[in-house]
Amino acid sequence: MKYSGVGGQAVLEGVMMRNQADYAVAVRKASGEIIIRKEKVPERSAFGQTCRKIPFVRGVFSFVDSLSMGMKTLEYSASFIEEEETKDQNGESGKEKKPASEKSENMMMLVSILFAVVLCIGLFMLLPMFLVSLLRPVIGSRFLISLLEGVLRVVIFLIYILAISQMKDIRRVFMYHGAEHKCINCIEHGLPLDVEHVRESSRLHRRCGTSFLLFVMLVSVFVGIFLPKDVLWQRLVSRLIMLPLVMGISYEIIRWAGSTDSGIAEVMSRPGLWLQKRFTTREPEDEMIEVGIASVNAVFDWKAWQEKELGITFEEAGTEEKETAAAEDAAAKES
Repeated sequence: MKYSGVGGQAVLEGVMMRNQADYAVAVRKASGEIIIRKEKVPERSAFGQTCRKIPFVRGVFSFVDSLSMGMKTLEYSASFIEEEETKDQNGESGKEKKPASEKSENMMMLVSILFAVVLCIGLFMLLPMFLVSLLRPVIGSRFLISLLEGVLRVVIFLIYILAISQMKDIRRVFMYHGAEHKCINCIEHGLPLDVEHVRESSRLHRRCGTSFLLFVMLVSVFVGIFLPKDVLWQRLVSRLIMLPLVMGISYEIIRWAGSTDSGIAEVMSRPGLWLQKRFTTREPEDEMIEVGIASVNAVFDWKAWQEKELGITFEEAGTEEKETAAAEDAAAKES
């Protein structure tokens, strides 16, 4: 396995893949057609480019980028569902929804991001703090209070993931999530990017955002030990201030674990991989894999990358497959 630098996410009935300054969203419409939109990542300021190179700082900027792009690509994929619903209600000749202006779209995205951030703070920070505060008269140890708050945060996170995984649309998103991981694993393990080889690849990946969020929860447990425990508002403010550090540490762990085959990285990745296997990824259908492949091909020349980084050419891969197939045929005839 070798780190390719390609990452992505699942969207509604599709997959987004990003490679450096390019990203593409591939969505399968109800008609079966795959629509692909390729764009450039918005240019960053000199300050932003510098910050994205500093360890333990770049994680925060990477998270904001991912959140913003995630909202944008989800909105794009949802537009096809809205279009189909409009046609179902008004017929094929029904009026199509007018596209919103760029300013309006940016405002809607900002509101969505702010709502998501407020929801996360309330659900994963305020709620555990409030529940633990009820037990403070019983528990005198500051260490146990921090540990219990962290455990509650992880438990609430798992309950949340379990709850949304029961929704039909989310289950399909998790299937596309599996297709995204399989495509990246297929490339990074030196296999041709086709449906057969992608299907055989793992749907789990160490650089997954699910693993990142879990590490944020776990790292916050240890950081919380050194934060104020007495006054509620001090506890909240201190955790908000330390959140960028927690995210920075978690990002570096994920980045390192996703680019090495060391035994330590494998052990540290197991909780996140378990979470992916149990909750946030599902085995995709072949049609979903095709969407993932289309998204990768739009932004990444995987054949050139495999030849340069792994020493594998497309012709060589094809020859090996033919030789393997010939050997299997010969063995079948003998038996």
